Amino acid sequence: MTKIAPKFETRLAKNEAELQASQHLRYKVFVEELGGTGQGVDHDAQLEQDAFDAMFDHLILLDHNRPPEQGQVVGVYRLQRSDALPESARYYSEAEYDLSPLKASGRRLLELGRSCLHPDYRGGAGMFHLWQGLSDYIGAHRIEVLFGVASFHGTDVQAVAQSLSYLHQCHLAPAELRPKALRYQEMALIDPEEIDRIQAMKDTPALIKAYLRLGGTVGDGAFIDNEFNTIDVCLVMDTAVLSQKHRDIYARRRMASPELP
Repeated sequence: MTKIAPKFETRLAKNEAELQASQHLRYKVFVEELGGTGQGVDHDAQLEQDAFDAMFDHLILLDHNRPPEQGQVVGVYRLQRSDALPESARYYSEAEYDLSPLKASGRRLLELGRSCLHPDYRGGAGMFHLWQGLSDYIGAHRIEVLFGVASFHGTDVQAVAQSLSYLHQCHLAPAELRPKALRYQEMALIDPEEIDRIQAMKDTPALIKAYLRLGGTVGDGAFIDNEFNTIDVCLVMDTAVLSQKHRDIYARRRMASPELP
C-alpha cells in the first residue's frame, strides 16, 4: 500500500475542539508514553490539561491527509508571551524555577512548553514545520528571549550525570538571564576534566540538543518532577545570538508586518 505524504498546516488552535485535540496528543505522549501524571490529567477523556492552558496560545501541527478518526493534530507547542501574561498570573516554569533575571531584563519573553510530536512524525519533516510556525510567531511578536522547561525522562540523576554536568559546564546561561531551580538539584556532578562529551550528548534528549545547536543555554540547577517522571532543566535562548546556520528556523524574514503594540 502506498503511503500518503503528509499535508501539513501549522497555526494556532482556533477553538475548544482543537485545544482538546492538542491535550489528547499531550496525553498520549506525556501520560501513556512517558508515564506522567498530575491533577489535570483526565484519564477517562484522555486529556492532559491544566489551569495554564486558558492563558496560553497553542501552536498546532496538523496533517490534513491523516484520517480524521485518528486525529489530525500531530504536533503541539504551548506558548505564553510576556506581553499577554495577566498581571496577577505567573509563568508555568515558575513552579520550578526562579525567573527573576528574565522578568527583570525588560525584554520580550516567550515561554515554550508541552512540546510534543506524534510518534509517527518524529525524525521527519514534522518538527521542521512546527518550528517554522514557531519562527513566524516569534517574528510577528518580536520575541527577544525564549525560555521553558525541557526534560530528561526518568528521575535517576546519576543516569544522566554526564549530560547534566556537560550542560552546566559548557552551556550555562549568562548571569543576567539565568533562572535558578527552586528545589535545587546540582547539575555539576562530574569534574569538568572527567566529562565524556560524546556520552553526554548521546544521553541528551533530541529536543534539548536541537536547542543547544541554536545557541540555547540552561539555568542553574535541575528540578526533579516526580509527577511527570522527569528531570527538568530550564532552557534559555536569546534570539540575538542564534547561530547563523539555523537562523532561518527562528527568524524568517517577513516581507511586511503590521505594527505591534
